[in-house]
Amino acid sequence: MDELSGGIRRLTFPLPLGIPHVHCYLLPGEDGWTLVDTGLGLPGAEERLAPLAELDAPVKRIVVTHFHPDHVGGGEDAQALTAARVLQGAHDYEQCERVWGTPDWSERLADYLVANGLPEETASELRREAGTFRPFIRYAPDPEPLREGDEVAGWRVLELPGHADGHICLERDGILIAGDHLLGAITPTVGLYPDSRPDPLGDYLASLKRTIELAPRLALPGHGDPVEDPVKRAQEIVEHHRLRLDETAAALGQEPRTGYEVSVALFGEELDASERRFALAEALAHLERLVREGRARRGGDGSTVSYTGM
Repeated sequence: MDELSGGIRRLTFPLPLGIPHVHCYLLPGEDGWTLVDTGLGLPGAEERLAPLAELDAPVKRIVVTHFHPDHVGGGEDAQALTAARVLQGAHDYEQCERVWGTPDWSERLADYLVANGLPEETASELRREAGTFRPFIRYAPDPEPLREGDEVAGWRVLELPGHADGHICLERDGILIAGDHLLGAITPTVGLYPDSRPDPLGDYLASLKRTIELAPRLALPGHGDPVEDPVKRAQEIVEHHRLRLDETAAALGQEPRTGYEVSVALFGEELDASERRFALAEALAHLERLVREGRARRGGDGSTVSYTGM
C-alpha cells in the first residue's frame, strides 16, 4: 500500500492477465475510507485485503468504476470483509448483470465474434477460457446506483463512457480517480460487444474531450503510474484514435471485408485467442465510427457482417 498526495492510498494487486497489476484507491473521509475498485476475485481475499486493517478508520463504502473483471471481480469479498456499502454506476451495473450474471454470455460473445468473421476454432478457445475465468468474477449484488453529478464523500461522480459503457470516475480538487478511462503507458481498449452501446469509440472520444475541458491536474489510473498531465494524455489518445481510424479506413476497399479480416490487417496474425478477441472488438469499434462518419458502409449476407470503403 503506497501513500499518495492528499492522504490517498493506493493498493496494487497482481493479475494473471496480460496487464500485470491493477490499482485500487483508498480515499480518506470524515467518517472513514472509500475504497475505489476491488481487483479480481482470486483466492486468498483475507490476505490480499489485509492492508485495510492498517488503516486508522474503517472502510465505509466501496465504489466500482466499471464492470471489467479486474475492477469488479473482488467486490463480494471486499464487501464481506469490510461490511461497507457498495456503490456502482447504474448503467454499469445493468451491463455487469447482463454479462457476468447470465450463464450464456460466453456463447453469445463467441457467436457474435463468429458473425464478424472470427474462425470457429478461435471462438471455441474463447468459450473454454471463459469457463476457467468466470469463478474469479464475484461482483457485489444490488449496489447503490450512482449517476452523473452524484457525490460520494465529497467526490463528484462523472460518467465517462468508452472503455466501458457505464464507466464512472471520481473528481475532487483537480484529482481524477480515473479507473481505466485514462492510462499513461498504454491506450485503454475500446471495443464493440453484444448488447453494448452502438458507438463506443464515439462515446470515448466525447469523454476524452470532456476530460480536456475539465482539465484535472492529476489522474490516478487503474494501471501504471499516475498521469501527471491528464489533458496532454487525453489529447494524445484522441490523436491515436484519429490515426487508427485512418488505418482502418485504408484497410477497406470495394470488396467486403469482415471485422476479423480488418483486425488482421491492423494488428497482424500472431495473436492468441484472447488477444484476437480484443483486437476484433477494437476493429469493430473503429469500423462503426467510420460508418457514422460516412467513411464506411456496413453490409453482410444475413449470417456474416462485413464492411466496405466509401
